[in-house]
Amino acid sequence: MAELDMKDIDRRMQGAYDAMMKDMGGLRTGRASTALLESVTVEAYGSRMPLNQVGTVGAPEARLLTVQVWDAGLVKAVEKGISNAGLGLNPQSDGNLVRVSLPDLSEERRKELVKVAAQYAEQARTAVRNVRRDGMEAARDMEKDGDISEDEQKRLENEVQKLTDKWVAKIDSTLAEKEKDILQV
Repeated sequence: MAELDMKDIDRRMQGAYDAMMKDMGGLRTGRASTALLESVTVEAYGSRMPLNQVGTVGAPEARLLTVQVWDAGLVKAVEKGISNAGLGLNPQSDGNLVRVSLPDLSEERRKELVKVAAQYAEQARTAVRNVRRDGMEAARDMEKDGDISEDEQKRLENEVQKLTDKWVAKIDSTLAEKEKDILQV
């Protein structure tokens, strides 16, 4: 007898949430976060490399990020990579240490960031709904093939819906927190 794998459905919905969290981690709020520099790549050793493969990123203060570059020859490349990442940051080197001060966000920029956060949340909601659709179709197919009864199909669909509701609520509350974080002055 076939069974609908609720753990797999939950895991896939969790994956959508995790992807949104990773995307939102790169959004700049009032506080320094090392996740802000995760998308930065550096021209090093003849190829493009993630920043975290050429140095250690830290956030020693609320408005300061640092990159301790392991190879002194790459300091200029790290500065250039951060400058060209489109994050509006101006890095300054001090020996092997690159300091990145975070300027205050303008009201207009904060509103833009809230819109981007909302887009990330909508992408996650869509992904969760796609997983729900797959689960519902699987339950219907199992009933149609005679593997389960109609009552069992309804029960499975209710379980899938409960998981969907749980993850959408979690996405919504995370978005609300992120909006508050971005807009607080």
